[in-house]
Amino acid sequence: MATPSLLRPSTTATTVKELIDTTTLSSIPSDYIFDGFEADSAVQDQIPTIDFSLLTSGDPLQRSDAVRDLGRACEDWGFFMVVNHGVPERLCEAMLEACRDFFDLPEEEKNGYSGKHVLDPIRCGTSFNPAVEKVRSWRDYIKVFVHPHFHSPEKPPGFREVSSEYVTRIREVVKELLKGVCESLGLESNYMEKALEMDEAGLQILIGNLYPPCPQPHLAMGLTPHSDHGLLTVLIQNGINGLQVRHDDKWVQVRHLPGSLLVNIGDHLEIISNGKYKSVLHRVVVNETTMRISIAVAHGPSMDTVVTPAPRLVEGENRRPAYRGMRYGDFLEYQQSNQLNGKSVLDLIRVQTQRVT
Repeated sequence: MATPSLLRPSTTATTVKELIDTTTLSSIPSDYIFDGFEADSAVQDQIPTIDFSLLTSGDPLQRSDAVRDLGRACEDWGFFMVVNHGVPERLCEAMLEACRDFFDLPEEEKNGYSGKHVLDPIRCGTSFNPAVEKVRSWRDYIKVFVHPHFHSPEKPPGFREVSSEYVTRIREVVKELLKGVCESLGLESNYMEKALEMDEAGLQILIGNLYPPCPQPHLAMGLTPHSDHGLLTVLIQNGINGLQVRHDDKWVQVRHLPGSLLVNIGDHLEIISNGKYKSVLHRVVVNETTMRISIAVAHGPSMDTVVTPAPRLVEGENRRPAYRGMRYGDFLEYQQSNQLNGKSVLDLIRVQTQRVT
């Protein structure tokens, strides 16, 4: 580890991209250094793969097997790759390129979307929430609310058209995945769609992430360990790995299968399943040579929905709700207004079991 005397002082750059574009770095500023972080501690493991074409198959046996596999992936990992999903590769590539073009805009143009509130429909910035963080993440981002009301930055040219098509196609995939998840839990296939008002008012957020090359990747983090709000998050990337998920008390390096969609369970699916399917902790590591771009699309209930465990899953004498109800919009605002810290927001509404003495 570098000694303090070799480390640069805190930076005045507003984004990581500005920092690397305007400075020749041999070491990173002190406010990007995470003590005790071990980037090389991740292991290799086989991540579940779901064949979307089987999940949507007209063959009842094929669909039944796919629903079973989906349930196992949700229960065992909380994370899986989806293949044969029908989203054109050229569209995924165009979406990645549009995000890169946004990050390449002059800083003053991007600053017009800096946002004053964590729930502003278009917001770009750096790290996660620098206002409350002691250490910054090596990451810039743009977050855009795209459903139930579609928003888009005016620049770069083509961003609106590409993002509109992309999020629509992803929303169609998620709708089918959630049907399969419901069936795997023993619920009606359209339970979440109806109970959470997904079609009319469900929240969908497009998040573009930029992780520039880092001169000291063993000291920095792209994002600290956290779980996602909402139901399912769908991610693509530019072929550069960096995502790690927590599984069996180990960090597992995600090796992205080309052409696949990476999907992870969010906190609100954990709530609805009453803890059977748990949101997965994940983090992002950076590298010294190559810029990584990823695009996550988060899917949640309507902002006004009070999310509770599905009633059918808490029926019976020994099946009690493991989580208290909380309005989704309040949950989201609280998470986005604080430091990224594991599953800290979900823990606030977790029902503590009483021991009988």
